Amino acid sequence: MNDPHPADPVSCAPHIASQPATLIHDVVIVGGGSAGIATAASLLKRNPRLSIAIIEPSEVHYYQPGWTMVGGGIFDAAVTRRSEESVMPDGVTWIRASASGFAPDDDRVILADGSDVRYRVLVACPGIKLDWDAIPGLREALGNSGVTSNYGYDLAPYTRQLVDGLKGGRALFTQPPMPIKCAGAPQKAMYLSCTRWEKSGVLPNIDVQFHTAGAVLFGVPAYVPALMEYVARYDAQLNFESKLVAIDGPGGFATFEQRRGDDVTRVDERFDMIHVVPPQTAPDFVRTSPLAAASGFIDVDEATLRHARYANVFALGDACSASNAKTMAAARKQAPVVAVNVLAALEGKPPVADYDGYGSCPLTVESGKIVLAEFGYGGKLLPSFPRWLIDGTRPSRLSWLLKDTILPPVYWHGMLKGREWMARPHRIGS
Repeated sequence: MNDPHPADPVSCAPHIASQPATLIHDVVIVGGGSAGIATAASLLKRNPRLSIAIIEPSEVHYYQPGWTMVGGGIFDAAVTRRSEESVMPDGVTWIRASASGFAPDDDRVILADGSDVRYRVLVACPGIKLDWDAIPGLREALGNSGVTSNYGYDLAPYTRQLVDGLKGGRALFTQPPMPIKCAGAPQKAMYLSCTRWEKSGVLPNIDVQFHTAGAVLFGVPAYVPALMEYVARYDAQLNFESKLVAIDGPGGFATFEQRRGDDVTRVDERFDMIHVVPPQTAPDFVRTSPLAAASGFIDVDEATLRHARYANVFALGDACSASNAKTMAAARKQAPVVAVNVLAALEGKPPVADYDGYGSCPLTVESGKIVLAEFGYGGKLLPSFPRWLIDGTRPSRLSWLLKDTILPPVYWHGMLKGREWMARPHRIGS
């Protein structure tokens, strides 16, 4: 499949250099993923004279929401990948290094080589750690023996290969304890696999099981009835409070720790294919830093996204402690809020914008239809469209068009360019 959303000609001109110890940037952003690039772009749209540095070691930038579609045979993996340089906003200083710590009392970020970068305001968005090693046997089995995960760029194509090759047997899909990025992705992998098996006529030959460490299928009740219709349609067996704790890839067995009331037992399940979502934590250097909350994530006020103790520190995206769903859609709404609050902080003023916890999870229940879950703090429904156009609690072809065709260019050419389509920051008190 050719990329239906080709990249803009590369016109970015980030400055790439080591920084003198005496240089103090207006803004230092830790993390050049979705949240970091979008925040930098939103800041520069408002004040192109700002001195902004982005600390990011990776040479590659990914559109991670597309990996579920890769595993489901909808996208090719290549359309979700571009060079980091091509998305770096013009005028920023790109520091190609890893952050290893924070010294907020001195307004410094410590780099892996022991040097530091100084700031007037810090924006921390280093993402989340996928802890593949937390499940014994998982890392060794990934990418072979029928063990896969759409949470890896190199693994999502293997999901598609396994699904297309399976004509009968047992397919397991797992979800670890929260928090994880895109809480709907574990079951999306199941639905897209089932719809392919259904179309090829082999679904009746496959024992489909979904094992989730949680007690419910989805955390916002309004979307559960539609999802349960598809669970019934695909004859999938739901296993709640069933946590994957070990895997034997060559042997074809997965071990689950299952809670039934006060009793916890270990159960081995045979598989021909298993889609695993790894446990996830804050990055190690975040968890051990002065910025961390008890959860290990960066301690922020949920509305302003300003740090609870440091007035010149903000955080967003997967690494912050806010209780919203960790999705790209959340980062898209958070970035403009952080941008205007950073500008206020640079002037010595309090935050001027707030975030309502918005997140979106397009639940791909079948090929061509999506349940468009949109919600904020406390599970409050926050639909972007009138119900007559898209009823997010029901499967919709228009929602599929949004996911398949509209959102990728909105990401590459809107969000990462500082174009805040349907994401203008809400002003406090307005």
